[in-house]
Amino acid sequence: MRVNLLIVFSAIIVLIFTTSCRKNFEYSPSMGQLTFSKDTVFLDTVFTNIGSSTYTLKVYNRTKEDMFIPEISLRNGADSYYRLNVDGVAGKAFDNIPLYAQDSLYILIETTIEITDNSNEIIYTDAILFNQSPFQQSVELITLAKDAIFLHPNNLGNHVNNITLYTDENGEEVNVNGFELSEDSLHFTANKPYVIFGYAVVPEEKELQIDAGARVYFHNNSGLVVREKARITINGKLSDDEDRLENQVIFEGDRLEPAYNDMPGQWGTIWISKGSIGNTIDYLTIKNAQIGLFIEGEAIQNTESLVIRNSQVYNNGQHNIWAKQAIIIAENLVLGGAGSTSLQIENGGHYSFTHCTIANYWNKGFRIVPTLTVSSSSRSNPELNFDLVQLDFKNSIIDGNTAYELELTPSNDKLFNFSFLNCHIQYTQDQLPAEDGPLYDFLNTEYFSNIYTGGNLDYFKPSSNDFRIGLDSYIIGKGDQNIANNVPNDLLGTSRTLTSDLGAYQAIIKETSE
Repeated sequence: MRVNLLIVFSAIIVLIFTTSCRKNFEYSPSMGQLTFSKDTVFLDTVFTNIGSSTYTLKVYNRTKEDMFIPEISLRNGADSYYRLNVDGVAGKAFDNIPLYAQDSLYILIETTIEITDNSNEIIYTDAILFNQSPFQQSVELITLAKDAIFLHPNNLGNHVNNITLYTDENGEEVNVNGFELSEDSLHFTANKPYVIFGYAVVPEEKELQIDAGARVYFHNNSGLVVREKARITINGKLSDDEDRLENQVIFEGDRLEPAYNDMPGQWGTIWISKGSIGNTIDYLTIKNAQIGLFIEGEAIQNTESLVIRNSQVYNNGQHNIWAKQAIIIAENLVLGGAGSTSLQIENGGHYSFTHCTIANYWNKGFRIVPTLTVSSSSRSNPELNFDLVQLDFKNSIIDGNTAYELELTPSNDKLFNFSFLNCHIQYTQDQLPAEDGPLYDFLNTEYFSNIYTGGNLDYFKPSSNDFRIGLDSYIIGKGDQNIANNVPNDLLGTSRTLTSDLGAYQAIIKETSE
């Protein structure tokens, strides 16, 4: 036993000695034997003067000899728009970097590109160089940079501090800072994208007009506020290309890298304030915000807060649309996945939804509330109650991936008028609140007519907010034709005048989604 212990002890001493002496090993210079995880690093697309995400390059020494890399540098030198971090050290040039046998090192790469000419976009290239001739190796770097019109307090002045957007469900006020749009900033064109930092405010008595094809990008904690007596008019049009959506207006976050394509909560909200009326939206996509549209009305209001047509709002961290005592007319509207309700209606109001698809297949967390909630009061102040003058859903879909997707909460002393005509409604009878059973009696013709449940809707890809329907959908031909004739084309421009399907889309061959 003593002999065995001696052998183990000796082995440990040898190991410690070997390890401690590794620093004294002699390194050989790299002679072109390096290999790389990529031969080209594409840093995707960025806006000019906005920093990129961090990208990684791994450098390998696959030989059996320790080596050092005499030099790591950027081809464009100190003037390069790229920045490097080599094994934890930031810079643009590095000397004598050690690399053990059969080991690797990380290089982190970032960029902030400035477009100095009149180009709308440029492809900027550089390379990371390893060693010098004749043993030089390189990895190419490529980034597409876009120019934009940047709107922020520093270039427009007119700071507006402590804007109270709303009171959250915990009764806490959500306050932000912003800036008023100047007179010459109230018309967004399609010539260049717009990037907004902070909350851009449309002043009272002013109108923000946005042309077809415009792209509006919002930085973190940014958004748009339409003041009392102000309004917004979005004039998007039907696009020829379903992928490019060249004529639609698109609101999204300002990170253009693919990793951010479907990341919710990147920016704030579009807030239509109490006292703002006559707002119109056509062919708009809103995605990846905290709240897509927050719309406030008031009891004495007679004009629509918002008329929205042919639009999509999806992948927002809380709600796609949150309406309080508003008047809204919606046609061919798709409200997709959201972290909470897709459509939340509070404090009553007056609403009409025709050929709309409200379908919440949220897959980025746990959702406990239905797709559609309607209440006479506010979640933050349930003691105050208001009239639900009228709520109409016609030829529409209320759907999602939970047991029931409709919640109705009336007040005994206030109007609560609603109707669902020719609609699909997702529900499971034994999951409904027992005390509210009569509100969900789909045979009660005072509230419901031609309600469909439980069939295969045959969406293209609901997890990606693609709610087009295929030819196996059970809702084909289930629409009321008189209603459909008032909205004669679907969201893609397909006629529904001969026969109408439920929701925002007419059924098409599904192979196009593959």
